[in-house]
Amino acid sequence: MSDHSDEIVTTRAHVPSPTAVALAGLTAIAVAMGIGRFAFTPILPMMQQDAGLSVAGGGWLASANYLGFLFGAVLAMRLRVRPTTAIRGGLVVIGVATLAMGFEHRFAAWVVLRALAGIANAWAQVFAFAWCLEKLAAVRRPLLNGAVFAGVGTGISVAGGFCLMLMQMHASSAQAWTGLGVISLIATAVIWRNFGPDDDVTTGEGRLMTARGWQWDADSLRLVLCFGASGFGYIIPATFLPVMARQLISDPLVFGWSWPVFGAATAVSPLVAAGWARLIGNRRLWILSHLVMALGVALPVWWPAIGGIMIAALLVGGTFMINALASMHEARVVGGPNATGLMAAMTAAFATGQIVGPLSVSYMVDADADFSKPLLVASLILVASAYALSHRRGAE
Repeated sequence: MSDHSDEIVTTRAHVPSPTAVALAGLTAIAVAMGIGRFAFTPILPMMQQDAGLSVAGGGWLASANYLGFLFGAVLAMRLRVRPTTAIRGGLVVIGVATLAMGFEHRFAAWVVLRALAGIANAWAQVFAFAWCLEKLAAVRRPLLNGAVFAGVGTGISVAGGFCLMLMQMHASSAQAWTGLGVISLIATAVIWRNFGPDDDVTTGEGRLMTARGWQWDADSLRLVLCFGASGFGYIIPATFLPVMARQLISDPLVFGWSWPVFGAATAVSPLVAAGWARLIGNRRLWILSHLVMALGVALPVWWPAIGGIMIAALLVGGTFMINALASMHEARVVGGPNATGLMAAMTAAFATGQIVGPLSVSYMVDADADFSKPLLVASLILVASAYALSHRRGAE
């Protein structure tokens, strides 16, 4: 008995504390999302200026990243791999691919690198969320869960603030890519030991990513389609908001703030979303987030000024992660104990919406770079999805 107890104590000594888990998750998500996915957004105006990248070209690069994310998410669901190994590998690939963007000048190479970053982003994000939520489930501290989800906005704010500083210094887009790549690798090194080899693919984390047993019904299909609609709706401003701001005011000290504002709203919102969910329920919170996001998406069309852009950044950024939190909790309610399949289908639909969004901009935006049409289409889709979510069988 004594030897067995010593073994348990020894094993537990290698498990990070809940706070360390939350901070490691926040950092991993910040790198995966803030840099692996969204670094392109504040760098796009810089690439337009010094690399001659067009809006259509920007749309293709964004879609390459989101297509990689979709492929990576599907692959993550199919393969059995130790979560901590996937997180570490994904973070390293993001850092290397981001760094390489600063040394490459060929469009085809950019497409490949952004696709690789998208695949790695999916792996780091999916497994980091699963690992953190599994580790934090027993401690029942919602603020720590909110801190993990706040990693998205934290990463966006860091990347946006870094690019704002570089624009003030008249640095190039290549320097921005290189700098963010270095930041990614340093952050990965800092949290590396937290994702140690203490997990096994046969543990709860592994089962969480491969669980099956959920069956389709009308409400499940509704959730999948509506989450896909939110992917399409938010990604257009999330990709082109600084570009739209730059069209109005060329001073980077003004238009450059649009992305940090978006990130700050995204970072704060998960910390308060849990309380709202208790008051009004996950489904109603999801509906409300779609309606507010729809307003934010359409606002630059109705108010084509820098003020409209900044408020849009607050509205879309503030509802981005609330939408994700409420929808995933609702998936657990609808799917029951075997909801992972439903969550996987919703994630795939969301990734598909992210791919279609920038591509639609490439086709709908004319030479004058007027974003009104795709923004209005995205807003209408969000309103329609909110209406669809309000119709379901059963009470809240």
